[in-house]
Amino acid sequence: MVENNDFDFGFDGKECEDCGGKCCTGESGYIFATIDELLQVSDFLGISFDKFTQRYVKKVGYKFSFLEKKSIDGVACVFFDDITKKCCIYEVRPKQCVNFPFWEGYKKNNVTNKELENLCKLCKGVKCSKIS
Repeated sequence: MVENNDFDFGFDGKECEDCGGKCCTGESGYIFATIDELLQVSDFLGISFDKFTQRYVKKVGYKFSFLEKKSIDGVACVFFDDITKKCCIYEVRPKQCVNFPFWEGYKKNNVTNKELENLCKLCKGVKCSKIS
């Protein structure tokens, strides 16, 4: 169990194995990555950086996000495999994915009880203790 004093929940990563990728699918959003992370992914996939960014990345203001695709569960990250229910770039996934669910918006004082409740329903690895 991973715990962080800035959050009102813990996280059990063992629950990810049979989850089906709920953090990778559902509603539309952004999967932000730095230039260094994009370079790692393009290298991992064995394609040129230019071809990789043209095929899999969009610019959002001054940031870069992976594209999304239609999925059985709504939309998904372009690197989510609907058949295996796994991330195709798991070994080099960006920090945003590595850090889930410990995101700024879920910190104490940044999150409502309803938002925390929804997070706990979304991710069975999130262990909420302070929902009133």
